[in-house]
Amino acid sequence: MTEYKELKLIASSSPHIRSDEDTRSIMLDVIIALLPALLMSVYRFGNWNFRALTVTAFSAGCCVLWEWLYRKLMKKSNMIGDLSAVVTGMLLALVCPVTVPYWMIAVGSFFSIVVVKQLYGGIGCNFLNPALAGRAVLVAAYAGPMTRWLAPEASYPVLGSADLVTAATPLAILKEGGADAFAALTQTYTAGDLFLGRIGGSLGETSALMLLLGGAYLLVRKVISWHIPAAYIGTVALVSLLAAPAGVDPWQYVTYQLFAGGLLLGAIFMATDYATSPVTKPGQLVFGAGCGLLTCFIRHFGSYPEGVCYSILIMNCTTWLLDKYIRPVIYGAPKKEKKEAAAK
Repeated sequence: MTEYKELKLIASSSPHIRSDEDTRSIMLDVIIALLPALLMSVYRFGNWNFRALTVTAFSAGCCVLWEWLYRKLMKKSNMIGDLSAVVTGMLLALVCPVTVPYWMIAVGSFFSIVVVKQLYGGIGCNFLNPALAGRAVLVAAYAGPMTRWLAPEASYPVLGSADLVTAATPLAILKEGGADAFAALTQTYTAGDLFLGRIGGSLGETSALMLLLGGAYLLVRKVISWHIPAAYIGTVALVSLLAAPAGVDPWQYVTYQLFAGGLLLGAIFMATDYATSPVTKPGQLVFGAGCGLLTCFIRHFGSYPEGVCYSILIMNCTTWLLDKYIRPVIYGAPKKEKKEAAAK
């Protein structure tokens, strides 16, 4: 009996799960998964002059600084060790062009960390993806610099400025519509160019291959599940197949829609954010399908050639609704009680 007296009862709130994983380990996995795309952007934009790397490092540093300053001023515990601010900074840089000024990155990182994340209570309490919200603000406030795309393998200095060699992105060419625009696109960029990253665009749009490698790593590590990316990418593929212009090979059109722009980056790294996506698997499928439909709607009918950023932000605002009405049934409960529980 004496051995039982030495046992301790620890009372805590659910969930009661024993795991070696914590926020820091999950964020470290995300950072590792982003490295292939980052290294490819360093190579493609500037032939290893490291402008892409310095922009990303500066963005991550600004996010960490803003989080530390805010929590210091508010006399809250220091949370920069969980690496979530670093991930936000990396993602913010990857959705910006390599030519973005450093001061603009500082503004975007302030909005992402302080306004979107910390003012709502910190990690896990924000209802919008911080990096995408920061990008949306930068596009709204500084549309010119945020839509200036460097041509593939053109050089841009780490500091200062230079004469830009700009190029239209594949989505910008697709936006012109019709078979003629698509023919011009295929002559400018092949499907292999999009897959390997020989295109203009944001840092994170460099290579579909590298993004898929990062996504595979996250799936193997069980940091994300397949539901949101599969529903998102599958919906875009299906709608694009049905909406292919006359005189255009539908399957080729689907390939360009999937590999061009930030679709893979958004589907794998943005839409799967724990705090801003549904918790149930059916809810995640609906969430991903909604992102895909909105992306196609913006690309086809909007004036903006890319729709990933705004589609995810819009669906972020519906997450609470999906969590409310798409719940797992209570095991063993009568049908009446299940309906009452789902209606609450």
